[in-house]
Amino acid sequence: MTNPRTNPVWDPGQYLRHAGHRARPFADLLARVPALPTAAPRIADLGCGPGNATALLAERWPGAHITGYDNSPEMLDAAHTGHAGPTAGGGRLDFAAADIRTWTPAEPYDLIVSNATLQWVPGHADRFADLVAGLRPGGSFAFQVPDNIDAPLHALMRDLAGTPRWKARLADVLRRTDSVHTPGAYLDRLARLGCATDVWQTTYFHVLQGEDPVLDWVKGTGLRPALTVLADDPEARKAFLTEYRDLLREAYPSAPYGTVLPFRRLFAVAVQEA
Repeated sequence: MTNPRTNPVWDPGQYLRHAGHRARPFADLLARVPALPTAAPRIADLGCGPGNATALLAERWPGAHITGYDNSPEMLDAAHTGHAGPTAGGGRLDFAAADIRTWTPAEPYDLIVSNATLQWVPGHADRFADLVAGLRPGGSFAFQVPDNIDAPLHALMRDLAGTPRWKARLADVLRRTDSVHTPGAYLDRLARLGCATDVWQTTYFHVLQGEDPVLDWVKGTGLRPALTVLADDPEARKAFLTEYRDLLREAYPSAPYGTVLPFRRLFAVAVQEA
């Protein structure tokens, strides 16, 4: 049986409603990736989603062969339609179905990158050895993950899902509180694999516009498992969203210039010995 927590149904249109805010951490991650070891690098993007962030790889390395991997048919369809094909620098961008819980490099890669995906993969740090082993000498493994599971955005969702009305259906499908490790744990794991490792955290203060923008944001990401479970019960889905919306309005009040969503993220860049 499909687990909605690890295999929720994704909505590319909803996800892309905040594409600018979501892409910025990926751009910040790529800015810290050093020069790659080959002139026409091979790059893998694990959890590529609708491909808008994957396209940033082609801007940074226009001669690269880049493959975005994802297990969501909806996201892959959007990525193929919007971004697949040759790139301006003679490289190419393609997309393929894969489960990153088990994906292993079948060829040497100059860069393996993952943007806001590993938090959905239980035991993801145990995969680091296989991913690093798939790098060329001097290649990099880089990722960023949301590091805000204790923020009201998630805490209120978990609290609501744990109430008597919702517990039986929703309490076990949301992201676990241990879905992301500490910065020190990532640094230790990657350094022990022989990588020169850089780990850091950043808190973004996104100023969102529109009515209930924090709810709109989370409907594209962290709320997807709950929405997947409730997809066949529109009345229950509406009731849950209404309760959650009211909690978010109190936790994230609007201001004349918009609604501020503080959002902490964790980054890591690990470079294989040349």
